[in-house]
Amino acid sequence: MKLTRRSLLKSASAAAIFYIVPRHVLGGPKFVPPSEKVNIALVGAGGQGLTNLKALFQEADAQIIALADPFEETNLMNFYYKTMAGRRPIRAVIEKHYVEKTPNFRCNDYEDFRVMLEKEKSIDAILCATPDHLHAYVSITSMRAGKHVFCEKPLTHNINEARQVAKVTKETGVATQMGNIGHSREGIRQTCEWIWDGAIGKVHEVHAWVGAKRWNPTLRGRPTDTPPVPKGANWDLWLGPRAVRPYHPAYAPVTWRDFWAFGGGALGDFGCHDMDTAMWALDLNHPESVEARPAGETNEEITPHGELIYYKFGQRGDKPPVILTWYDGGLQPTTPAELDSKIKLPSRGALFIGEKGKMLCEGAGGLPRLLPIEKNHEYKKPEKTLPRSKGHHRDWLDACKGCTAASANFEYGAKLTELALLGILSLRTGKIIDWDAEAMKARGVPEADAIIMGDYRKGWEI
Repeated sequence: MKLTRRSLLKSASAAAIFYIVPRHVLGGPKFVPPSEKVNIALVGAGGQGLTNLKALFQEADAQIIALADPFEETNLMNFYYKTMAGRRPIRAVIEKHYVEKTPNFRCNDYEDFRVMLEKEKSIDAILCATPDHLHAYVSITSMRAGKHVFCEKPLTHNINEARQVAKVTKETGVATQMGNIGHSREGIRQTCEWIWDGAIGKVHEVHAWVGAKRWNPTLRGRPTDTPPVPKGANWDLWLGPRAVRPYHPAYAPVTWRDFWAFGGGALGDFGCHDMDTAMWALDLNHPESVEARPAGETNEEITPHGELIYYKFGQRGDKPPVILTWYDGGLQPTTPAELDSKIKLPSRGALFIGEKGKMLCEGAGGLPRLLPIEKNHEYKKPEKTLPRSKGHHRDWLDACKGCTAASANFEYGAKLTELALLGILSLRTGKIIDWDAEAMKARGVPEADAIIMGDYRKGWEI
């Protein structure tokens, strides 16, 4: 063909126009180039693993490429999840979601997350949704492998682990976020801003509560019968750092929270949600003392049916001493006289008592209300001073890409977790904990040391 100078220039212009078309137009709505996606691996394919997946599915730049769980299949129909979980069902959920846009998409699954880390070189980040006793091991191993980490709450199973996770977070500089989702809500930020504005004056008393009870109401200790391990389950791997014991359905799924070896009861489950607002608003880093009173019997194996925990904090700068009281198992504080008689306390919440008034919040970062309710119309709300969250998982993904650290990062999460674990320490020892935060010691309670430090099988040490 004969090419004139004009036709050649025309072709070059067309080519230039083609190449500067925005890539999101070429890939369709919400298209994110592979180079901008965060490749995530899920560790723990149970109910909370699925809950986190559903949140990540809403983020176009998040892609789950692998998962690991010792159980091939887990039946959660009798729990609030109402579904099947485990490696096989959760892999099917992941592949069904991504195959619509990527027809050949495949998610690889593994029994052992350590094998997954070795084989899956393109993993950028780990989402840990295992039982509590594996949180620290998975998080530290992943961070040392250079992976960003999102870990469910509580961040760790003992206080030493909390300190170690915070230390490794600083050393590695990876992006982290604990799964206390209420920390990213509007309500917790408003509560902080109102308290800092002096809406109820200096706060000297806080009550936080949740209605959660023990999952195994009739058990009085470790199960004695030994049913067979379910098909497709690696029970030894599920135990991880814990001493070998026979499988029992009282432990898994979900109900492991009742046993000190694996969980921390209702306080371990919800403390990082419902004491979060008080810790942030009042700067409650280290209590001077902690006193726990169980509701019903407790022993070295199993958690009580409920509990009252009294945390005493000293003066913190210009903030006065504070007593924070925790309730669970159906226990609640006295209904404030300022609350309308037709309105009951929420089943889960926080009540702040200051020198000028009271403030009531729904649980897990719920919106604040001044008491009596009429005060909310009179109060001139302060300007917003705290950065607002784009979403709990969104903030973590942005941090993975080099943006501002997520607000419930592991340094914050470790302190909040330690607060819950101190209540558990008092429950387990049956003693008032006079806490030496710097030395990480319960003064005069030497038996607390073993609980503070934890015990580990060979090869699973922190």
